[in-house]
Amino acid sequence: MTFLTAFVTVFLAELGDKTQLATLALAAGGHARWLVFLGAALALVTSSALAVLLGSALGQVVPAIWLRRGAGALMIGLGALYVLQPG
Repeated sequence: MTFLTAFVTVFLAELGDKTQLATLALAAGGHARWLVFLGAALALVTSSALAVLLGSALGQVVPAIWLRRGAGALMIGLGALYVLQPG
């Protein structure tokens, strides 16, 4: 269940984000589509590995409920900044 939750969460979060659009542009502009795919996949795996390592280390020091609350507060704060910015 943890695997499925992680997969669905990351998959949905990545749909249509700027990284995916940049990967789309790279693939459209060149002939090395598989190299673009491999580079993008390796980048996502690497950033995910860093997040898992950091989350694991933080989980040893900070209770999980506070990590979830902090992440939620950060997302609300970033959303508010986005909504309130002029133009």
